[in-house]
Amino acid sequence: MSNIKNQQEILEKLGISALNEMQHAAQAVIADSKDTVIISPTGTGKTVAFLLPVLEMLNPDLDKVQVVIIVPSRELALQIEQVVRDMGTGFKANAVYGGRSGAKDKIELSHPPAILIATPGRLADHLRRDAIDAASIEILILDEFDKSLEVGFEKELREIMAALPNLKKKILTSATEKTAIPDFLEITTPQYLHFPEEAESKLTLRVIESPGDDKLEGLVNLLKYLGTGNGIIFCNFKDSIQEVSDFLAEAEIRHATFHGSLEQKEREHALIKFRNGTHRLLLATDLAARGIDVPELDFIIHFELPPKADEFTHRNGRTARMHSEGTAYILKSEKRSLPEFIANAETFEIPFAEAPADTLWETLFITGGRKDKISKGDIAGLFFKEGKLEKGELGEIELKQDCAYVAVPHQKAEDMVTTLNNSRLKKKKVRISVLD
Repeated sequence: MSNIKNQQEILEKLGISALNEMQHAAQAVIADSKDTVIISPTGTGKTVAFLLPVLEMLNPDLDKVQVVIIVPSRELALQIEQVVRDMGTGFKANAVYGGRSGAKDKIELSHPPAILIATPGRLADHLRRDAIDAASIEILILDEFDKSLEVGFEKELREIMAALPNLKKKILTSATEKTAIPDFLEITTPQYLHFPEEAESKLTLRVIESPGDDKLEGLVNLLKYLGTGNGIIFCNFKDSIQEVSDFLAEAEIRHATFHGSLEQKEREHALIKFRNGTHRLLLATDLAARGIDVPELDFIIHFELPPKADEFTHRNGRTARMHSEGTAYILKSEKRSLPEFIANAETFEIPFAEAPADTLWETLFITGGRKDKISKGDIAGLFFKEGKLEKGELGEIELKQDCAYVAVPHQKAEDMVTTLNNSRLKKKKVRISVLD
């Protein structure tokens, strides 16, 4: 790459050994095309596919917003913001989204980022207020554009398009090709990059029938059989999640919950704990079907089936990603039949299993982050030297701008807090506590 760091350096920072076929194709097509549409399954690396060529087009000397990335959810906005920062290119990136403090947006937009990631409603609001210089924006990316339309953002998208007079390049991404591109996006002769659902052929689909209508006992038995693997249990409504969560708590099965009615910070903490192994199970609505950063899953469970085939596919794509295999379990009451969009499912009898012994992790919260010049190495050094952790006892470290999260063995969490609270990391005295 010319005006940013060597591409190989960026890939190493992201932990990527080589670009996949779709990402290679995207670099050439995006560079040479006015409009590009990328259709590729969830988990295939579309974020990196569009960021690498777009970064080449940015002017490092221009102190204005140059590219806007529109996303359907807060989680996806934060995820892309983190990817840009992890690339270490020197370009400022900020995410703005509904539910976040408007004052915080104002502070960050007063020093405009080259890359602005935004949900449609919050972006439309800022454009209305002239908080962003729309004239400088020449590149528009609509990530998961079909989802933005599906969840009702068409009005805001129309308003945004009307407010951006100088667009020279548009990039649309989607995990499905079933959504038509609306006329108001003014995309006439796009270059299509279409990569089929390779993951579907590697998915094993199993149906578990529960006597009567009570599927909760069946779920607990299935989780005991599945052991210490990590997976998502999908429900359709937050009320269902509450019912299942209460039952799992009684059965002493640790889990996190994730749905749209939770505060943003609660949702973020649930994903952090899921990624670092504090919780191996995530009980979620379809908000978790795509657009969130979670590890490769061993399984997913449909406690309730979605009404549409697309959401069924997106859920399943969480476990059979890229070139990996995965298993999806469907819990069904005996009197209900499966919808027509489910085919090639095998009936499965759950073998009896005791709840397995598991290595339990706890998440600690640290009140210092990147802006304090703190690195992951600094945190690791503190926990090994002062905290006396043994090799293998330090779990995943997630470093944010103003804080950090560290996974440690459950039985050592309180000792770590007692020993390390009020320690110094770089020049900052940090508070350390167990994350609730």
